[in-house]
Amino acid sequence: MNERDEEKRRLLETARVIAVVGLSPDTAKASNIVAKYLMAHGYRVIPVNPEHTEILGQRSYPSVSDIPEKIDIVDVFRRTVDALPVVEEAVALTPKAIWLQLGIVNEEARKIAEDKGISFFMDLCIKQEHARLIGKQEKRDPTGAS
Repeated sequence: MNERDEEKRRLLETARVIAVVGLSPDTAKASNIVAKYLMAHGYRVIPVNPEHTEILGQRSYPSVSDIPEKIDIVDVFRRTVDALPVVEEAVALTPKAIWLQLGIVNEEARKIAEDKGISFFMDLCIKQEHARLIGKQEKRDPTGAS
C-alpha cells in the first residue's frame, strides 16, 4: 500500500462524522448512494443541502458552517466551480480531511486546505476508496472473531 493509500485508510478508520455537501434526497443520485453506504459502515452522515431540512432521516444544514458539531471529513458533491467556496468555508471547521468526489478537481481548493494542514483528496469516490482500502479487511472475517 502506498503512502497516500495508507493516509486514506487511517483517515477512514478514525473518522466518525462526515458532512456530505450536496447530498440529494434522490436515491438514484451518487451522493445519496454514497451517504447510505457510509451510514451502513458506521459513519454519522450530516447532510448539507439548503433546499432540504432532512435527508436520509438526518437533519440537513444549509452550509457546513451551520453544523454545530465537530466534523471529521467534509465530502463535497458539488460542481468544480462550486467547490472552492465550500472548501474555503470548510477549512474554518478544521476537519481531518476535505474530499472532492469523482470528477471534481480544484487545485486552488487543494492549496487552501493543505496550507491549513488539512488532508485533501479530489477526483476520488470516498465509497470506492473505503471499499478498496477497508472493505477487504471487513470481508476477511465477517464474524468479527480473530
